[in-house]
Amino acid sequence: MTTPGNSLSAINHIVVLMLENRSFDHMLGFLYADAGNVSPAGQAYEGLTGKESNPDANGKPVSVFKIKGGTSSTYFMPGADPGEGYTATNSQLFGSNTAPTPPTAGNQGFVSNFAYTLSWESKSTGYSILPGTTANDIMGMHTPQTLPVLCALARGFAVCDHWYGSVPTETLPNRAFVHAATSQGHMDDKTKTFTAPTIYAALDSKQISWKIYGYDAEPLTRHSFTDITNLPDSYFGLFKDFQSDAANGSLPAYSFLEPSWGTKGNSQHPNYDVALGEQFIHDVYYALRNSPQWNQTLLIITYDEHGGCYDHVSPPTNAVPPDSSAGEYGFDFKRFGPRVPTLLISPLIPAGTVFRASGATPFDHTSILKTAQLRWSLPALTARDAAAPDVGNVLSLHTPRKDDPLAGVAVPQSKGTNPSTNKPSHLQQVYAELAAHLPMPDPAPGAQPGIAKLKTADDYDRYIKERVAGWKARRKR
Repeated sequence: MTTPGNSLSAINHIVVLMLENRSFDHMLGFLYADAGNVSPAGQAYEGLTGKESNPDANGKPVSVFKIKGGTSSTYFMPGADPGEGYTATNSQLFGSNTAPTPPTAGNQGFVSNFAYTLSWESKSTGYSILPGTTANDIMGMHTPQTLPVLCALARGFAVCDHWYGSVPTETLPNRAFVHAATSQGHMDDKTKTFTAPTIYAALDSKQISWKIYGYDAEPLTRHSFTDITNLPDSYFGLFKDFQSDAANGSLPAYSFLEPSWGTKGNSQHPNYDVALGEQFIHDVYYALRNSPQWNQTLLIITYDEHGGCYDHVSPPTNAVPPDSSAGEYGFDFKRFGPRVPTLLISPLIPAGTVFRASGATPFDHTSILKTAQLRWSLPALTARDAAAPDVGNVLSLHTPRKDDPLAGVAVPQSKGTNPSTNKPSHLQQVYAELAAHLPMPDPAPGAQPGIAKLKTADDYDRYIKERVAGWKARRKR
């Protein structure tokens, strides 16, 4: 672990971009396959060999395969939204809805669980499946050819090949860990708000600046954590504000970025357009690279959870429970979730770095908190982040690099049609429910309809923006 006063002292700005629901293998498994899974720096890389497989319903092995570029389905793979909750994750890791004792994972249930998921999603009006999708598609993996932006940055700076989701379940509990180092015992998305203290309150206590940026709407995070909801609006912004702050050299010490949550958005949630997320990553990187604050900035790009996408590495079972909260489903919080893609980007990081924790405890989302805590002498929020390793040692250069790993890299564009276009996403529905509970009078006749009448993604977007804007205007009176 690092300590205050070492390489972290060169960093005055930590920027976190957290995207949605992709596993490490699915996005970066083939990153260094052309070099025998060894980076240019000579470091071993826990990638794919191409021999990994999962059994289908008949017990026949289905091998991993490279997603082909230039097809109508390239950026909508695996074609549907895989299972992503606690029981689905158990099924993917253990082949059953409950974990065995001890919880030894073989990661052999991804194809069978996707087959089950496709079966019930095909009967639901709330989900869209790309025509021709089969259970075997869960074994499709992106390559540097299909994800040129993400992979160029991974090769050009540092990639963490043993970074795990904080809990083996879906989005909101994992996002709670990146903000508060606990989900307060919650293990699914039914609980939408958390009352635990966040990193933002800790930063405020030391007068360290911070800001949370939504993409094109007020950040969902503001309404998910009660200790920040009613703070001044100056703590929150949109992506255009982030770009302006970066250009003006006025970025706060700690920034957190959200994508756009809709099915037409850039979150990279399956089965939305992954190419839009490539553009978002590109834009975040260049906003920072072109900023006068670039040489003092660390950008962390990660994903909240694996989203049911295949990964061949079994999650560790040595996680420290964050607190005494009793876990839903009887979960003890001693298991991490599957690996997620995580990049560390700074001109103080050598190209071709594969970065892992030096001790027995691996990186998870609370490593972001630990890094900020060490940089600014903040106390731990829970036992989980107290035990987490930080990433400070990745900053091993004394002189900032001048080269640009994205120079000449073209952002890809999808040739296909989004199968989910204008269907509301799960997180839009979550946000709308939170917006519905904001202290606002009932809408006037003829105004945007109530939440029960919302049908399309556009309906949800309008409802959320109108409710939040009205709430903010009311607070200023």
